[in-house]
Amino acid sequence: MQYFSERESGELSRDNKDIGEDAWGGIRALIRARVEDGSFGYDYPQTCEDGPIRIGTDAAAFRDAMRAHIPGLEAWPWGNTTEAPSTLQILDIIEFCCKYVAKPSSTIPHRNHFFHHDHLLEFDEEAGREEFRAEIETIFRRNGIAYELTKQGLIERLLYPVLREALAESDFDTGDTELDDLLGKARRKFLDRDPELRREALQPLWDAWERLKSIEGEGDVRAGVRSMLDTVAGPDSPKLREVMEREANELRDIGNRHGIRHRDTNQENITKSEHVDYLFHRMFSLIQLVLRLR
Repeated sequence: MQYFSERESGELSRDNKDIGEDAWGGIRALIRARVEDGSFGYDYPQTCEDGPIRIGTDAAAFRDAMRAHIPGLEAWPWGNTTEAPSTLQILDIIEFCCKYVAKPSSTIPHRNHFFHHDHLLEFDEEAGREEFRAEIETIFRRNGIAYELTKQGLIERLLYPVLREALAESDFDTGDTELDDLLGKARRKFLDRDPELRREALQPLWDAWERLKSIEGEGDVRAGVRSMLDTVAGPDSPKLREVMEREANELRDIGNRHGIRHRDTNQENITKSEHVDYLFHRMFSLIQLVLRLR
């Protein structure tokens, strides 16, 4: 569902890497509603006093399990506190809930002198997870949050559109197993929501570039660079060939001097997530160009 403001002015740019109080409030309300309607009752059941029949969610058991999976979590999503967990904790909470949510799809009212509740007879996991995912996606979209909850129930970071399309389209079938493994490892780490793991994506990407040079030069990396750039630029673009050579040399120096390929004490490490995005984009674009045109 798109709101009027989105239809009129377009959607917000989803580049916010932090989940603020308003978005967290909506996520809390969503989880609380699912706890109260029994949507987590299949794996964490509250049972009827008259027999072992599910009637809802055992909120205490669900909370304890979540706490074991997400250490340090103090702000329970269905509690009275308004204190927000960290963004990484919130994303873990969402994945945890998506794993166990299931829509109660068949109920029978149960009434006697003491108990008044419904018996939950069936749970539709697919429907429950899709409804939960759609609600989370709406909150993310409306608040410009740079993550998505996939149909597999995993949080992935949204990239800039051009880079996102390039990574999604790349199957890394280069003909060299080690090169494919390095590129796959770089992609997996870069898509992770943890900033430290995203930073670690730079090393296998730079290693992939070194591997590609070695392959093209049959062990001679300098010859490999010359061969690749000659092929990619073509004979009719000598000035572009110079630009690409400068880019390749700059990226080599960045990898050697900024804690990407080496860990010497005199190096300047990459710490900002925005810098990681920028450098990953530069190196991946060069590798992708070579792989397409070599």
